[in-house]
Parts: sequence; structure tokens; C-alpha cells
Amino acid sequence: MTRGRAEVAEPFPDTAEIQDGRLRTLGGIAVEELAERFGTPLWLVDRATLEGRMRAYREAFAAQEAVLGATTTVVYAAKALCVRGVLELADDCGLWVDCASGGELATARAAGIDPRRIVLHGNNKSVAELRDAVDAGVGRIVIDSLSELARLEGIAEAAGRVVPCHLRVTPGVDAHTHEFVATGHDDTKFGLTLSLGLAHEGAARLVASRWLDLVGVHCHVGSDILRLDPYHAAADVMVRFLAEVRATHGAEVGELNLGGGLGISAVPGDVPPELPTYAADLTAAVAEAADAHGLTARPHLFVEPGRSIAGPAGVTLYRVGTIKELPGLSTYVAVDGGMSDNPRYPLYQAPHTFAPAGAVARDGTPRPVTVVGKHCETGDVLGEGVSLPSDLAEGDLLAVAATGAYNHAMASNYNRLPRPAMVLVGEGWAVELVRRETVEDLLAREPSLRDARPPVPRP
Repeated sequence: MTRGRAEVAEPFPDTAEIQDGRLRTLGGIAVEELAERFGTPLWLVDRATLEGRMRAYREAFAAQEAVLGATTTVVYAAKALCVRGVLELADDCGLWVDCASGGELATARAAGIDPRRIVLHGNNKSVAELRDAVDAGVGRIVIDSLSELARLEGIAEAAGRVVPCHLRVTPGVDAHTHEFVATGHDDTKFGLTLSLGLAHEGAARLVASRWLDLVGVHCHVGSDILRLDPYHAAADVMVRFLAEVRATHGAEVGELNLGGGLGISAVPGDVPPELPTYAADLTAAVAEAADAHGLTARPHLFVEPGRSIAGPAGVTLYRVGTIKELPGLSTYVAVDGGMSDNPRYPLYQAPHTFAPAGAVARDGTPRPVTVVGKHCETGDVLGEGVSLPSDLAEGDLLAVAATGAYNHAMASNYNRLPRPAMVLVGEGWAVELVRRETVEDLLAREPSLRDARPPVPRP
């Protein structure tokens, strides 16, 4: 990060004030005040960045509708950050909401989302989840397997409702991303594999169904993608599939959902496409493919961004605890959270940008350290080779940028650590999105075995 008198520095959110290499304020509020009021670890969400990304997506794709010759729909992928307040903001910004479980669906309903603007995903939806979605009148259910197709058809018939569906197709596209977040290749748990004929079988069964309406097809090639060529390939494969469905089954399928997966700037050097560029490129690829494959009408385009909306808006605030120097080896900086609030580095080495935070100036020479959590696990690492001042002290605040996506969503109670609070900040005010969990919350779910034991008969 560049040192300076006062500046905003990527990948921190839009309202972050960086002074002399330190995060001083976010949303117009001093970070020490936020730490004192809400405690640490603390998830912070910058409202200006979050809403700005939501509106920018909608505007970027709406601007391309004339070029595409069809309408577009932006669907917020709730799995990235699924809390009621965030879904309310997505709705206010004109986005649909994509849910990947019954719990996410319940959260969307609690946020007041019109069910007709909800898309339900999932590779192993339960009967209860499918039934709830049908009863609610969810706008699109994405069918992920042939067995799920049969289950959903029975549920729809029992309810007497025709259910609009997208068929998830595995297009065989390499997304050039980490294997744990690649989903478009043939050998994956998601979708119906095109190369094995499963996608065509699914389409045939849907076209023949009285209770399931094939209104669109869906694919998702992966996550954290920083280049556009995987989307070009996916657009061509999927539009060709639409043309084949029309030729083989006589069905005009009017919607194409190309999923999400666009990456973000998490560390210097990450350069994702700008949203207007991404929207223009994607719609042009769909339009060209539609013309090349002879579609009579270009499809209504759906996209499902998650990380690229929520990720840049988030900052995690920690307090530094033990600093352990091992001369000739490593220096470990331990914070009061760790893999329970951010499992992404232990899972797939997701890089992060760190900065000292607060008003206390640290002018020591930068040195590489390993930032670790407080969990009883050697792999509880948040970053290696992190450049921090040599005079960083115990009790200082440490900020981590671009943590709005998947940190809260994937958090745990490992070592019985209660999960942090999440706070929305903007224009000098702060409000809790999620209150801090307590040990009492954890114990409330666990009845005493002693209370449950039957009495022991006396001799």
C-alpha cells in the first residue's frame, strides 16, 4: 500500500481512508470507535461499496440490452453473504436473489423478497426444500440432476402447479481457477454433463413434462475468475445447446443463465474486468453465438454475481495478540480470530491484503510476517509473507480487505469461538447486520445429558 497523507487504497472499500499506510476510517467512522463499540474480531461492510456494486451491475447490463436485443436480469448470489439486511439492499437495488438452500430461501423470504424474483440452486435439494420452493412460488428452480427432476415433478404434480425451471448444464469449460472453485469441467458434482448426453436427456424429459416448464438453461464455470475467455466459451456452448434443444425437441427456450464467478481485487496485481467491460463482453458473446447458431431470438440473459458484489465491500478488523519472533525463522502475529471467521486461506490459499488500523502511528521498517489465528491448529493461517511494520505492537488493530464474501458464510465455532458481529457502515453511522454470537448462544442448543438420563433405581 502506498504511504501518504490521506488516500483511498484498493482493495479496501470506497470510503476507506488510508493514512500513512494505516486504515483510519471506514464509512466516515474511526475504526477504533467501531472496535470499541462492537468488539473484535469484527466484520465491517461498507454500504457505499455494497450498494454501488449492486447498482453498477444492474446499470452495466441494462445498458447492453439494446446490443443484445433482449432483456437482462442480475441475480445476487446470496451464498456469498446471506444476511437479511444485505438481501434487503439487493432488493432495493433491483436485483433478484439466488438461494442455494432452504436456509437461504428462508432468509430471502424474511427479507421480503418477492418469491417470483428468487432462483433456487443446489446439487442435492431435499424434498422439503423443493416443496417449500414450489409452495412459495419461487421464480426459477435450477434442476441439477435427473433424479432431482423426477422428485420435483412429483412435488409439482401434487401441488397442482407448473414450475418454471432452468436446467443446469455442465459445459466442459476450463475456468482457469483453483480446483476447489471450478465447476464447469465435466467431472463435477454440479449439473448435467453435456458430453455424456445427460443435459440432452434432461431437456427431453422437461419438454415432455406436464408440470415442469423448461424456461431456461444455466451454467456456472467457476469462481474468482479474472479473465473473460471462459465466459466466451461458455456462452458459445450454451447457445449451441439452446439451438440443439430447438432442433431436437421443437422447444424455444428463451432464457440463458451464465452464472457468476467474476473475481475481485484482493491483493495488488489482481485486475478483474471492469463491470461495464464484463457486461459488454458477455452480451456481445451471447449475441454473436445466437447469430452463429441460428437462434430466431436472442435469449434473455441472467447473471448471478456474488463475490464481486459483496467481497470488495468487506473489511475484517482484528486486535493483535501475541507476537512471536523466531530469529532466523519466522515472525508470527496472532490475532483474536482466525480460521473460524476466515477459512479461505486454509481451504484454498485465498490471498488477502492486510494493513495496520487505527490512529496509533507505527513507523517501523516493514517486514514479512505470518498472520495467524488463535485456534489450536497449525493450519490456522490468514496470510504468509505479510508486510507489516516491525514496531507493530500487541493490542494494535489489524485490518484485512476484501473479506465481504464467504467469510461470514463459511464461519464456524471451532474451539468454541463465538462468531463475530457484522456491522454496516456509511455516512458516519453504523448498524448491526448480525449481532455478536455469545457462548450462551452455543450452549443453548445443547441439553445436559445429566438432565436426560433416566433415574438409576436404588437397590
